[in-house]
Parts: sequence; C-alpha cells; structure tokens
Amino acid sequence: MSRNPVSGIGYFFKGLPMIFSSDIKKFVVIPFIINILLFAGAIYLLASQYESLINGLTPEAPGWLPDFLSGLFEWFIGLLWLLFAAVALIIIFFGFTMVANIVGAPFNTYLAAAVEYKLTGNQPIDPRTSFIKIVIESIGSELQKILYFVIWAIPLLIISFIPVINVVSPVLWALFSTWMLTLQYADYPLGNRGYNFSKIRYTLSKYKMLSLGFGGSATVATMIPVVNFLVMPVAVAGATIMVVKEVNNDVAQSDSETSTQSPLIER
Repeated sequence: MSRNPVSGIGYFFKGLPMIFSSDIKKFVVIPFIINILLFAGAIYLLASQYESLINGLTPEAPGWLPDFLSGLFEWFIGLLWLLFAAVALIIIFFGFTMVANIVGAPFNTYLAAAVEYKLTGNQPIDPRTSFIKIVIESIGSELQKILYFVIWAIPLLIISFIPVINVVSPVLWALFSTWMLTLQYADYPLGNRGYNFSKIRYTLSKYKMLSLGFGGSATVATMIPVVNFLVMPVAVAGATIMVVKEVNNDVAQSDSETSTQSPLIER
C-alpha cells in the first residue's frame, strides 16, 4: 500500500460514504448529536463570553502616562489581545474536541467495530462485553490522550511566547494537531484489537506520512462550520479503513514471512 500524505487524505474521505451505509449509520446518530450539541455550546460560549474574557485579561493604559508612551502601551495591548485571542481559540478548539471525544468514545468504539465488520466480516468486540466495560475502557483511553496532549502542549505554549523562536510555533501546532487527531481516531479500531496507548503510538509512528495526510484532513475539516459536525464519525470510519488496509496487511505479511522462515530456523 502507498504510505504518503495523499493516501492518508484518501482514507479520511473514504469514511464519508461509509457512515451512510445502511448497516453503519445507526452507529453514527449518537456521536453526530453529541458533536452538534457540544459545538453549538462552544459557539454560544465564544459569542457571549469571549470579548469580556479578553477585555478582562488586557489592562487599560494608566491615565498618567505621556501620550507617546500611552500610544505605545495601546499598541502593545493590541498585540497582546491578538495573542490571547489565538491562545483562547486553541484552548476552546481542543477543549471542546476533547469533551466531544470523551462523551462519544463508547459509541465511536462500536462505530469502528461496525465498520471493521463490514470490511472484513470479523467482529473485533466480543458480543458478551458489557456496555459499562466499554464505557470505562473508552473513557480511560481518552484520559490518557488528554494527558499526552497536555504534556506536549505546555512546551508548545512556552515556545509560542518566546520571541524569534515563536515564528515556528504555528507550524509546530499544526503538526501536533495532525498527529493528535490521527491518534484520536485510530485509537478506536486499534483499541478494539487490544492495543494500549503506548502500542498505538508506536504503531502509528511507522506511518508518519500517512498519519500526516489523515490528521491534516481531519484538522482542516474540523475548522469548517457545519462540516465539523460530521468530522468525528467520518474520521472514525476513515481511520478504521486505514487500519484494516494498512496495519492488517503488515501483520498478515509479517506472519506470512515468519511462517515461511520457521522451517529453515528449525533446521
């Protein structure tokens, strides 16, 4: 299989027709409603509280300053306002995305299983597994991803405030976002296979260019109004297709090579 960014983009878009399949779309409804409610809440919060929050964080110029220094102060505050705005948007974007993923995680687990069953005929989730067990495991996985995000986001935020070096921070944030969203959505099909978070990161690290294309597509789509409501189920379905086509093939090939070589080893 081709492992370039274009292939990653292709896998993301393959998730779109998949979620409208008659045997799949029933697993899409709840994550879709969750996304609508949470993003609507984010938009309302942004519209109603954003300006007062930013104004509260940026002080006014003291009345005793000379006109020249007062103008310089206002210019600095304007620059600071833009910086606060960028940071606030990043926090709100990732914050509500994380909340949506935590709430939708159990349903996304079933969605990934349904897509894999449609593709391969294999059921990755034991039908005897209780929904409560799925909920606990899914939320635990989401909390691991949040911790991973925070660990890497802190140094990125620090870099964003350092003059000269901060010119590269938008690129670093963009790359980090693509990697996080690939981890986020590929976690469901890989988690259904029993992969822990460490093994998921290791596995996806072998597909860096593929992950770049897939995560980049998810990042861009998340920023488009209305379209972002569909990103979660589309990305889960697309990531499942990517895992089935790429990871499964690698495992099968590895097993085949081991089987072929084992008689020679025994000799």
